[in-house]
Amino acid sequence: MRAVVFAYHNVGVRCIKVLLAGGVDIALVVTHEDNPQENLWFESVAGLCRTEGIAFVTPPDAGAPTLLAQVQAAAPDILFSFYYRHMLPASILDVAPAYNMHGSLLPQFRGRAPVNWAVLHGATETGASLHAMTVKPDAGAIVAQTAVPILPDDTAFEVFGKVTVAAEQTLWRVLPALLDGSAPLLPNDLTQGGYFGGRKPADGRIDWSLPAQQVYNLHRAVAPPYPGAFTELNGVTYVIGQARLGKQAPVALPPGLAVIDGAIVGVCGDGRLLAISSLHANDQPISAAQLQVQLTARVSPPNSTQEKFI
Repeated sequence: MRAVVFAYHNVGVRCIKVLLAGGVDIALVVTHEDNPQENLWFESVAGLCRTEGIAFVTPPDAGAPTLLAQVQAAAPDILFSFYYRHMLPASILDVAPAYNMHGSLLPQFRGRAPVNWAVLHGATETGASLHAMTVKPDAGAIVAQTAVPILPDDTAFEVFGKVTVAAEQTLWRVLPALLDGSAPLLPNDLTQGGYFGGRKPADGRIDWSLPAQQVYNLHRAVAPPYPGAFTELNGVTYVIGQARLGKQAPVALPPGLAVIDGAIVGVCGDGRLLAISSLHANDQPISAAQLQVQLTARVSPPNSTQEKFI
């Protein structure tokens, strides 16, 4: 079986390794140029291709004029997409049967950043789904799925590690059936679940008026190596590195950052605290004492002496 593979990220690396172990002839890999502005915490598909001697290209997008000819010239029997970031046009999907690995249990969390959205919404389970590709995203029939749990304190990074393993297991389990044409095609009921768009760093802004569980879910969904949940105080942007759900505040406090008994906390709309063990500003760690200075500056009215020098 001869394949053309569109791939990026850890899922791309692991699934290409599964294809190689399964004896698939990978004629061409289509991947992305790394963005120097992005935190590249994941493995490199291009690096794997160099190691394995696989031909690869990095077009600006899947609609690049020369790409269709390159895919056709590879004469694939099958196409795969493993966390490739662009939609494949109908012209490419018409070349051969195409299958995509999606990071959720379809039809749940269709679209972009499925792991982050699952954590943000407080889901207790997600997984990986291999499905037939159509022009409409994540809408094709499901071939195989593997579920993984989302534990109450799991971050999206930790869940993504589980989903990567689930993707490897899913492809490994169904690959023989894909190669001999006996793989099942199960309904993908689009009346269930929902479609979600991409996320931007600005989406990590904290609304402290929300209940603590929702604020905590936001932190978990965007915690490093993602950009992080953030809040602003006196013109300074603070990014939460590590936090856990805390207890109820001992006294009534306004929502937002606070220091209680020498520890940094976030006071949420329901009066419950977020216990923050790591807080950064301008990539530098902020101590409880440093934050207390900022908080004091915010609430203390200027005296006459200060006003003379402003």
